[in-house]
Amino acid sequence: MNIKLLAVGKTDNKQLQQLMDDYQKRLSFYIKFEMEILPDIKNAKNLSEAQQKEKEGELILSKIGPGEELILLDENGKSFTSVGFSEFLQKKMNAGLKTLVFVIGGPYGFSETVYQKAQGKVALSAMTFSHQMVRLFFIEQLYRGFTILKGEPYHHQ
Repeated sequence: MNIKLLAVGKTDNKQLQQLMDDYQKRLSFYIKFEMEILPDIKNAKNLSEAQQKEKEGELILSKIGPGEELILLDENGKSFTSVGFSEFLQKKMNAGLKTLVFVIGGPYGFSETVYQKAQGKVALSAMTFSHQMVRLFFIEQLYRGFTILKGEPYHHQ
């Protein structure tokens, strides 16, 4: 199985980018992972919140290929413990899924069209984090999930 993370807008914090690079490198020992940054919508200041979500939604959906499962990182999604998330990943791999695509939306969330196309929603926390921090937290949790599945000592219960 491949895992892809789509995120709207670039990361301008070099320290966060270095940490994400480190976890992506670690993750590469377990699974094929790629992160794709979708550009911010041009002239977003001239668009309403709904228009911005629609344009971002079109861009997100254009990146989803046939047979890829779309999971939104959404505050109203299912909450997991780290062990529960690792079990979620294992079920997806056991199902023979080719590519699992996780998406971090823009500042206003997702359009209704994106919600309709998604096969699931996952919440990282009930707290609000910057989109840049969520990228790091998510990649670290993916890494933690795979170390749990491999029985490695990264996670302690």
